[in-house]
Amino acid sequence: MSDNNVVILDCITKLDVPVDRVLESAKDQLDHAVILGWDKDGEMYFASTISDGSEVLWLMEKAKLNLLTIFTNET
Repeated sequence: MSDNNVVILDCITKLDVPVDRVLESAKDQLDHAVILGWDKDGEMYFASTISDGSEVLWLMEKAKLNLLTIFTNET
């Protein structure tokens, strides 16, 4: 099946989304990015366009707060 037939919905899902799709949709929207996850060997992967570690941590904490808020509002 071709990706040309797939409609990307802008909504929260409980299904995993392919990495390529997430990165592709984000690349033209972001000025800065922090990427973290598990690589194919199960090892932690981390990369950031931001050189200041304290700013990276602040961004991650803001994302954590947003994520916790989403789950709080779902219940």
